[in-house]
Amino acid sequence: MGLTPAPVEAFPLAWVALIPLWVSTIRASRKMAIIYAIAWGFGYYGLALFWITGIHPMMWLGIPWLGSLAIAIFCWLFITFWGIGLVIAWSFLLPKNKNFKIGPRNSLLRVLIGTSTWCVLETLWSYTPLWWSPLAYTQSPHNLIVLHLGQISGTTAVTAGIVAVNGFLAEALVLRKKKWIGWELSGLAIVLLISLHGLGLSLYLRPLVNENSLKVGIIQGNIPNEIKLNPEGWYKAIEGYTSGYRELSDRGVDAVLTPETALPFIWQDRGQFQSSFYRAILDKGVLAWVGGFKQEDKKITNSLFTVTSKGENISHYDKVKLVPLGEYIPFQKVLGNFIDRLSPLEAILVPGDPKQVFETPFGRAIVGICYESAFPYHFQRQAARGGEFILTASNNAHYSNVMPAQHHALDVMRAIESDRWAVRATNTGYSGIVDPHGKTLWISDINTYELYSGTIYHRTTKTLYVLWGDWLTWCFLAIGTISFLLQEKH
Repeated sequence: MGLTPAPVEAFPLAWVALIPLWVSTIRASRKMAIIYAIAWGFGYYGLALFWITGIHPMMWLGIPWLGSLAIAIFCWLFITFWGIGLVIAWSFLLPKNKNFKIGPRNSLLRVLIGTSTWCVLETLWSYTPLWWSPLAYTQSPHNLIVLHLGQISGTTAVTAGIVAVNGFLAEALVLRKKKWIGWELSGLAIVLLISLHGLGLSLYLRPLVNENSLKVGIIQGNIPNEIKLNPEGWYKAIEGYTSGYRELSDRGVDAVLTPETALPFIWQDRGQFQSSFYRAILDKGVLAWVGGFKQEDKKITNSLFTVTSKGENISHYDKVKLVPLGEYIPFQKVLGNFIDRLSPLEAILVPGDPKQVFETPFGRAIVGICYESAFPYHFQRQAARGGEFILTASNNAHYSNVMPAQHHALDVMRAIESDRWAVRATNTGYSGIVDPHGKTLWISDINTYELYSGTIYHRTTKTLYVLWGDWLTWCFLAIGTISFLLQEKH
């Protein structure tokens, strides 16, 4: 399963990669099931999230080489074992052969239990501060057909399909000596796989009825983190974003989007470093969505500002989902003395209001700043409140090149689930434009300075997921409970 996301992107493996864990778990004792869960979870989450070690070295933050290595390894192991906890919980709840009769009826019920349990656990994990790797994202950005199931109930609909197909194939292996029963279960897996893609295809083939067009310019500043927060980085950022803004304005764009904290200082303080960019806005008269920091009293937020042609800040969006260990320390009283905060900001960042909306002269927008792309309900909530297009602003310079690829895959899913056009501006890549069917119409190179102008469209449609949220999880909770009660014991 760890080979399914970037960098390998062998997404078809997801439809069989859970089989070894399933078969081993139902045959094993509780103790061995936990060992299998740890091994499988380490293979998936450990490999998929290995990109976080790219934060090393951090000498530019004043952290010694060995200390930087220790922090990188700690972060990688911490988030890996957080994911492993989900797999352990699932393996504990999956009924074992020694407790239940082996037969087709119990196999069917166990598939329902296994699928329901995994989906419920993923939903629970997604509401914690650490989340990135649902099984659904193993299919992004390539299997756009099955990703359209996300319009029904977000990532849960896709994850459920993956787990159920694996479950039927695993149960077929367990009952392979029961004459035709194993073949029947294999047939169910194939029928389910085809049906899921058929349903997704019907959604994928729906024509896009686009409303008002909006020509957006994207600036990928490519400011290395090593210099971003010192005078050299400030001057380079101002120069790059000012010249980029002017060029895009000359191309006739309606608005310009910059990455997360493109201008890495308090935006309200229009000082000498910021003056040329601000004067360019007044000169060219094109609206800009500017990534920067906002300060109120001693609280700082990571924000995106709407700056009009007159230089007025008419709206701002404050990042809600902050990066644990990067922008704040979870359980700070416990961990604060053990690990230095990775963010070089002197003040502590605070999260924005989850209920905030982002009004612009072009209509209400859905905004995600970097890490927020991992949380589908963050986008669903804004779409339900009238968001007509998606703006994501990210940095992505902290990590290896694998992370930007996975980040793009997450934003592809968010565009499909909400049925919205998405514009992505990142510091070092991958910036891009994605249509509501998940097709990437343009994507930047990595670690390059780039300018791009493209057209997106307003949309006011509401998918079932936008209307009802992740309603399937509640159904699976009921289905799993009923199935567990119906299992026949020895």
